[in-house]
Amino acid sequence: MSVSDRKFSAKASAPSTVRPRLASPKARDARPDRGVLNGHLGYFMRRAQVWVFQDFIRTLAPIDIRPAQYSVLVVIGANPGLSQSDISDILGIERARLVRMLDRLDRRGLTLRLPSDRDRRSHALHLTREGQKLLKQAKMLAAQHEARLAELFGPANRQMMIEVLREFETRLAAGQSSR
Repeated sequence: MSVSDRKFSAKASAPSTVRPRLASPKARDARPDRGVLNGHLGYFMRRAQVWVFQDFIRTLAPIDIRPAQYSVLVVIGANPGLSQSDISDILGIERARLVRMLDRLDRRGLTLRLPSDRDRRSHALHLTREGQKLLKQAKMLAAQHEARLAELFGPANRQMMIEVLREFETRLAAGQSSR
């Protein structure tokens, strides 16, 4: 036993003069007060968003697709030929970030950037066969994730949340938000 081990052992066996404070039964059962956060919509939206994203990431991990990549694949699949600029605007993804993401999707053989028929300066985005196949898998996995959300929130509350957030997005797009 080394000197430091003996010192640690001696300290561990010495009677303690400081007694640990025990929490009252009420304090042990109750969660700490969140104060004004209990009335902050943004606080609860963020807490829900973190859980939703973590669950989505875990669910789509077997096919190595992240939430933003899924969104890009879905929009390209639903709208073959859109430009990078269109995708950026629709999904609210910074253009430079979207370019890097498309580079990764291209390297995986999931997307193609072809010259646009409308504008020679831009690219028309398409899914490859492999991209279509992977998107089909991703949609099935995403449906499992959405089923868990419906179970957690209840189907009616889930649908109401979608409608409220769509309306919010519509108002933002129309410039009706106040700052």
